[in-house]
Amino acid sequence: MKIAIVRQRYNPFGGAERFVERALGALAGEGAEVSLITRNWDGAPREGFRQITCDPPYSRLFGGRAARDRSFAAAAQREMARGGFDITQSHERIPGCMIFRAGDGVHAAWLAHRARVLSPLQRLSQRWSAYHRYVVNAEKAMFEHPALQAVICNSQMVADEIAHFYGVDRSKLPVIYNGVDTTAFHPGLADEFRTVTRATLNIPAAAPVLLFVGSGFERKGVPQLLRAATRMERSDAQIVIIGADRKLKAMRVLAEGLGLGQRVHFTGPLKDVRPWYGAADGFVLPTLYDPCPNAALEALACGLPIVTSTTCGAQEWVQPGLNGWVVDAVNEAALSLRLDDLAGMAGNVEARAAARASVEALTLPAMADRLLALYRSLGPAWAGQQV
Repeated sequence: MKIAIVRQRYNPFGGAERFVERALGALAGEGAEVSLITRNWDGAPREGFRQITCDPPYSRLFGGRAARDRSFAAAAQREMARGGFDITQSHERIPGCMIFRAGDGVHAAWLAHRARVLSPLQRLSQRWSAYHRYVVNAEKAMFEHPALQAVICNSQMVADEIAHFYGVDRSKLPVIYNGVDTTAFHPGLADEFRTVTRATLNIPAAAPVLLFVGSGFERKGVPQLLRAATRMERSDAQIVIIGADRKLKAMRVLAEGLGLGQRVHFTGPLKDVRPWYGAADGFVLPTLYDPCPNAALEALACGLPIVTSTTCGAQEWVQPGLNGWVVDAVNEAALSLRLDDLAGMAGNVEARAAARASVEALTLPAMADRLLALYRSLGPAWAGQQV
């Protein structure tokens, strides 16, 4: 079977890229002939697939992001049409694909959630943004295209949003959760890393450590997290923020201005976050919108109870009071209370066990099996054969 997977570029810290890598590996292991249609895949593993590079020129000055995405979409559509593929799976909003993986969620939903924290002028700017209009129109055209047979949703929240915003039939919305490497991410990391990792930032052994991992600080709720931290009763709690962002310096300035300079630590992006999963007592992600963050699954697999938001797909695995809490991302008073609760769970053996148990079944092989089962279900000619 010939399969094409479409992803515009590689980001070593991106969750979608990790899914693509795992999908490529699973398909290659099944003997499929896999092609990756991409603009740039530098820095990523290159085994088991053929790369088709689509890097058409576009005007950064006059077209910007919309021109970039539009030019790649047109080039990818041409490659999909002439490649003779049995299955085309896109991770970009490109009309004409057979399968779309909604790893970035629903753009129309993201804009609605983001508008809650924007000023009236910013909301007007968002509404008339050429880029946002392009993405929403491409999203709508893709969901309405007759070639679309399935949308891989990585959380029930995303499936609900696609049905709500675009009326896609539920039968086309299989939920295939992100997989987590439960052998690499496990509660034993605490024994291995807790003491030595805390020492790198001079964090006391007894201080509760709440961990944030994610890139895109505005979307993932860092400003709300910092403001909520100022209301906490547990002034001994430390917050470690890991991730890349253009506003990293601005967030450091905000933390200092809020009087959190001694309690909040920014590490920047890290290739290996496992030492901090081992050093932390809880995980916090008050995101404005996140379909299914790998970091939350990794944290749970490491035995960390979590606080996340009602606009995060990871809410499915939270049992309030047992392995964490779910709050409205913009309700800073409620978030502050739950941060105190999370700090109070430090050392709670039952909470750590409940966190681990909530995602123990979401292994990488299980994800690959569900993905392959979807491919086999797409047509009777493939049902009885290997992919």
